[in-house]
Amino acid sequence: MRSREVREEALNALDISDENCRFLFNTIPMPVFVLDRRSLRILDCNESVEEAYGYRREELLQTSFLNFFEESEQQNLALELRTSSMLNHVTQITRGGRTILVNLRTSRSQYGGRSALLVTASDIISILMVKPQLIQASKMATLGEMTAGIAHELNQPLSVIKTASSFLLSRATSGETVQPELLRAMIEEIDGHVDRATGMVHHLRDFGRMSQKVLEPVWVNEVIGRVLDIFSQQLRLRQIEVVRELAPDLPTVQADSNRLEQVLINLLINARDAIEEQQEKQCALGERDRIVVRTSVVRNHVRIEVQDSGVGIAEAVKGRIFEPFFTTKRAGKGTGLGLSISYGIVQDFRGRIEMESAEHEGSNFIVYIPVSGTDHAREDSDRR
Repeated sequence: MRSREVREEALNALDISDENCRFLFNTIPMPVFVLDRRSLRILDCNESVEEAYGYRREELLQTSFLNFFEESEQQNLALELRTSSMLNHVTQITRGGRTILVNLRTSRSQYGGRSALLVTASDIISILMVKPQLIQASKMATLGEMTAGIAHELNQPLSVIKTASSFLLSRATSGETVQPELLRAMIEEIDGHVDRATGMVHHLRDFGRMSQKVLEPVWVNEVIGRVLDIFSQQLRLRQIEVVRELAPDLPTVQADSNRLEQVLINLLINARDAIEEQQEKQCALGERDRIVVRTSVVRNHVRIEVQDSGVGIAEAVKGRIFEPFFTTKRAGKGTGLGLSISYGIVQDFRGRIEMESAEHEGSNFIVYIPVSGTDHAREDSDRR
C-alpha cells in the first residue's frame, strides 16, 4: 500500500485525545484539524497548523473552522465539510489576510468520546513553490514564448546600425567626405541603438537568472514598462492593441522585480492566448482585440489588472485555474504552470491574485500587493 494511503488510514483510526498518539499527530507534515462535527469548532490541531496558518494552537481552540473562509462562502462550505470526503482548490484566509489555495480531506473520527471530523489540508501552491527548478523551467518556457517579439525588437536597432554603417563605409570607400554635423548625428544614432540592443540583452539575461527571493521596494509602473517594452511588439504582430492605464505616483511595493516581471508576462501570455482563441472562433480579427494593463491604489495595496477581450473562462473550471498543470488550452499550447506559479509568487509578496471572467466576454486578472511600509509588508520583512 502506498505511504499516503497508510497515513490516511492511520489518521482515520486515530483517537487524537489519546496522549500516546500526540507525538504522531504533531509530526504529520501537513496541517491536521479535529472539528466538532456539528458546530465545526476546532477541538484540536497539530503543530503544522502554525506554520501554514500563522496561528498558535491555543488561539484556534474552540474557534470555528469556518473563520478560515470568506463569509459569503461559509454556509456552503459548512455543508460540504460535513458531507464530502474531499474539497479541492478551496481558498482559505490565514493570519494577516494572506490567502492559500488548499485541498481539504475530511473523514469521520472520535475525539474524547464525541463525533468529530478529521480534516487534513494540503497547500497545493506551497507544494509547487518548494520546487524552484520547476519555476525556473517555466521562466525558460516564457522566454521561448517571447522569442518572436524579442527578435523583432532587436532587429530594429540592428537595421539602423547596419544602414548607418553601410552609408559611412560607402563614403569612406569612395573617398568622399562626410559633413561633421551628419557624421556626428549618425554616430549618435548608432551609439543610441547599440545601447538599446545591449539593454534588451541584459534585461533578458537578468530575467533568465534564478531569483533569490529577496524582497525590496519596487516601482510597479517601471516593471510594467520594462515588460511591455519587450512584449508589446509580439502583440502588435498579432494585431492585439495594448492599452496602458497606469496611475501616476504609485507608492512602492515590497516585492522582487524579477519575479514580478514573471507574473506580468505570464498574465500577458494568458491574455494573448485567450484573444487568439477568440479570433480563431470568430474566423476574423475583432474590433476589441486588446489587452488593458491598469494600476491603482486600493486600501494600502497596489492593484494591477491585466484585462483581455478573449474567450473568457467557463464557470465549470473557474475553481481550477490556479491549479498546477491545469490548462484549458489545446495540447501543446502552454504548460499549465503560468497561473499557478504566478499565484505562488504573489502570495510570497503577501499579496493575492483574483480573477473575474465570463465565457465569451474576456477575463480580468487582478493582483494586489501591499504597499511598502504597511503592516502586511512589515510583517513579511520581520518573518524574513
